[in-house]
Amino acid sequence: MGYVTRIVIIGGGPGGYEAALVAAQLGAEVTVVDRDGLGGASVLTDCVPSKTLIATAEVMTTFDSSYDELGIIVADAPSVPTIGQEGPAAPAVGQEGSTSPLEKSTRVVGVDLGKVNRRVKRLALAQSHDITASVTRAGVRVLRGRGRLEGCQTAEGTRCVVVESPDGTVERLTADAVLVATGGRPRELPDARPDGERILNWTQVYDLDELPRELIVVGSGVTGAEFAGAYQALGSHVTLVSSRDRVLPGEDPDAAAVLEDVFRRRGMNVMARSRAAGVKRVGDGVEVTLSDGRVITGTHCLMAVGAIPNTADMGLEEAGVKLTESGHIRTDKVSRTSAPGVYAAGDVTGVFALASVAAMQGRIAMYHFLGDAVAPLNLKTVSSNVFTDPEIATVGYTQADVDAGRMAANVVKLPLLRNPRAKMQGIRDGFVKLFCRPGTGIVVGGVVVAPRASELIHPISIAVDNSLTVEQIANAFTVYPSLSGSVAEVARQLHSRKTADGS
Repeated sequence: MGYVTRIVIIGGGPGGYEAALVAAQLGAEVTVVDRDGLGGASVLTDCVPSKTLIATAEVMTTFDSSYDELGIIVADAPSVPTIGQEGPAAPAVGQEGSTSPLEKSTRVVGVDLGKVNRRVKRLALAQSHDITASVTRAGVRVLRGRGRLEGCQTAEGTRCVVVESPDGTVERLTADAVLVATGGRPRELPDARPDGERILNWTQVYDLDELPRELIVVGSGVTGAEFAGAYQALGSHVTLVSSRDRVLPGEDPDAAAVLEDVFRRRGMNVMARSRAAGVKRVGDGVEVTLSDGRVITGTHCLMAVGAIPNTADMGLEEAGVKLTESGHIRTDKVSRTSAPGVYAAGDVTGVFALASVAAMQGRIAMYHFLGDAVAPLNLKTVSSNVFTDPEIATVGYTQADVDAGRMAANVVKLPLLRNPRAKMQGIRDGFVKLFCRPGTGIVVGGVVVAPRASELIHPISIAVDNSLTVEQIANAFTVYPSLSGSVAEVARQLHSRKTADGS
C-alpha cells in the first residue's frame, strides 16, 4: 500500500471545506479542524444569515415601491398599524387623506423580527449541517477545536498542528501540507465596544427579538450598506454614518450614486463625511459621538467598520509564515505562503472578502500541492454583488481602472427605465454598464444595478472569462421582455460605437 498524503485544514469556512472536498477527491487523508461549525462565518454569522434577513426586507421593499403603481389595493390598511408606530393608521388607498405609497405601505406592512431571526438561524444551521454531511461522506475527518502550527517544518518535510478541543484535551496532527483558512472577525473601535444588546456588530443582530426603532449604522461599506437598506425596509428609521463622501466608496461611482439616491428617497438619513469617534449606551438607547463633536442618538447602533483576520496566537510567524501590517497572511496566486508546505485561503489572506474567492483559493491550494492541473487565481474574472435594493453586481475591470488609465476601454451605460420588463414591474432605478476594448470589442468588465443583479451579471462574467466580444453578446438571443435584454442592448450600442469609430 502506497503512502497517503496527509492534509490538515485549519478553519471550516468556504476556503476550508471546499479544499477538503478537493483533497479527498484526489486521494489525500484530510482532517478539518474547526471551532464553530462547518461553513464558517460565511454560513453561520455573515453571508447566509444576512442574505436571509435581506430576503424578507426585499419582499417588503418590492411591495412598498410598486404596489400602488401595479394597481394592488390594500383594503385592510386602516386596521393594520405599523410595528413600532403609534397613532391611527393611514387611510386606505384612494381615500381622502391618503399619503404617498411609501407612507401608506409602511403603515400596512410590518415584520416580526423575532420570527425572521429564528428563520435566519435555522437556515444557517441547516446549511452548516449539510456541509458537514457532504464533507464527512467524502471521507474527511472533522475535528472540533482550535488549531495552531507548532514549530518549523521537520526534516521529513512535515508540519505539526496542535489542536485544543473544547474540553481542554490536546491532539497533535502531522501533515504534509497545512491550509490556514481561519477567516476574520468584526473590527472593533476602542470607544465603541459592542454589548450585544444596544451596540451590535453584524454577528449579534440575529439575537434581536424586536425591530430597532432608530438604528444608527456606522460604516458605509458593503456590510453597512446592506444592513442599513435591510433595516430601513423592515421598518426601522436608519441613520447611516459614512466617513467618506458617499456610500460604497469601493464600488462603481454611478452605482453608488443610484443606491444613495434610493436610500435618501426612502427616508434614510445618510450622513456623509462623518466619522464616528465613539459610541456609548445611555439608558435604553445609544449616543454616537462624531469626530467633529456632533452627537447622534438612537435606540441601537450597528458597527460595520470592517474586519480583522484571525491570525493571532496561531504560531504562524514562528513557522515562517509572513504577515502583512494588517495581520493578513501573504500568499501568491496558487495560495502558497512564505513557509513551505503551508497554504492559506479566504478572508485571512486579505484578497477579496468573498466566499467564492475563498473557495477558489482553497481548491487551487489543494490542486497545486497534490500535483493536479491548476490555473493561478485571476481576480479580474471574479464577480461580486452587494445585496442592497437594488443590488449592485460587478465583474472584471472597473470604472476606476478606466479613469486611471489602467485599462483602455469604451463604456456604455443604459438605464433600466428604457427596458420594457422593468416598466412592467415598476422598476425605476438601475442600469447596465459594459466595458470593452477599443478595436477588438472584447468585453473586459461590467456593472449591473437592478433587482437580482446577482443573477444578471452571469452572462457578463462568462463574456469576461472567455474574452467574448460585444458583437457575440449582441447577436445572442434574449427573451422578450426581460431585464437581460438590456445586456444585449448595451452590447449592441458598444458594437455600433466600435463600427462608427472605424475599428
